[in-house]
Amino acid sequence: MTTVNLQDETGLSALARGLVGSEILKVASEIRALTEKGLEICNLTVGDFSPREFRIPEKLEQLITEALAAGETNYPPSDGVKELRQAVVRFFQQSFGLTVPIESVLIAGGARPLVFATYAAIVDPGDKVIYPIPSWNNNHYTYLAGGVPVEIVVTPETNFLPTAEQIRPLVRDARMICINTPVNPTGTVMSRDEVAAIAQLVVDENNRRFARGERPLFLMWDQIYWMLTFGGKRHYTPAELVPESARWTIFIDGISKAFAATGLRVGWSVAPAHITARMRDILGHVGAWAPRAEQVAVARFLGMREDIDRYHQHMIRELQLRLDLLHDGFEQMRRDGLPVRAIAPQGAIYLSAQFQLTGHTNEEIRKLLLDRAGFAVVPFQAFGLKKEDGWFRLSAGAVSPDEIQAGLRRVRAALEAL
Repeated sequence: MTTVNLQDETGLSALARGLVGSEILKVASEIRALTEKGLEICNLTVGDFSPREFRIPEKLEQLITEALAAGETNYPPSDGVKELRQAVVRFFQQSFGLTVPIESVLIAGGARPLVFATYAAIVDPGDKVIYPIPSWNNNHYTYLAGGVPVEIVVTPETNFLPTAEQIRPLVRDARMICINTPVNPTGTVMSRDEVAAIAQLVVDENNRRFARGERPLFLMWDQIYWMLTFGGKRHYTPAELVPESARWTIFIDGISKAFAATGLRVGWSVAPAHITARMRDILGHVGAWAPRAEQVAVARFLGMREDIDRYHQHMIRELQLRLDLLHDGFEQMRRDGLPVRAIAPQGAIYLSAQFQLTGHTNEEIRKLLLDRAGFAVVPFQAFGLKKEDGWFRLSAGAVSPDEIQAGLRRVRAALEAL
């Protein structure tokens, strides 16, 4: 009798064998198992929202219910329902002063499929892709596309964002630059001047390439958190500052973060129409469409600016409360001589904190905080960083202020005991 070894990976493709699963989801799974056992944990791991803390907009929920009741349950068009694509066109005009044709808009089941489709439509095997480290999943998408990673290790000195001067020496034979602002994982926001400088760099490089008949350089501009900025920080787009850069920019956007709607799966991209057409065809084979009822509802909701503004006033106030509690708590510990510091909140739902525990790897620090303080965080290693420098992402969308304060007390006690 022949015994079949179902664990033998030799039957898998080279792509599957070489793929690294999501490090963030691995940590989140561990925390979920612990909380199911009844342990008290301040869970700052996954970039998600607890409906207990952050509900989706009431009006959007109502519109989804109405769309379902009206029978909007069949397949949507492969590029998205027309009403939503039109709504995105109007939303871009109102938000950024950018006029785009409807043919440039593609709707999908959240931002992830659109990021994948961007890589698949732009990057050939062997093409160089420039992106900062830490950043969300660019290392994995570059691998899936067969691209060559060109990583820029960013630090607090540049606000955890790449600068035009860092990018400039690397673009000569690159195919795509990937920027996310506000940034996952660091919660920082790119300045107006830096956005303009990077946009102009792309224009200048492509003018040089066209004179030589070379393939263009593209810019993937992931702005899924753009509506969530704090204080004096503001989000800018390349095309509004350097209009000519729109020819080579692929915007990634959606409702997941801005409306605490991660499970509704409605995202959109805005790109040159010929690129959008190929992204549509790629996702058409994958079937990564947003549900029709949600599309119909979002199309109506994007036109309700008063409802959106009112929702964001509450949401941003509550997010900043949580992020400020974390930041101020760590800064007080730092002033008291404990080995920790944090970057003041700027945008998204994240705080960057550094635990300066000499002789400990980030994984050891993560386990120490979890085991001794019930404080669950994600190391920057989950975002491609290799250096063991004690930096972590803290996500504030699924915890209450009381949970944060209790967690900080436990962290202080754990650090004082070291």
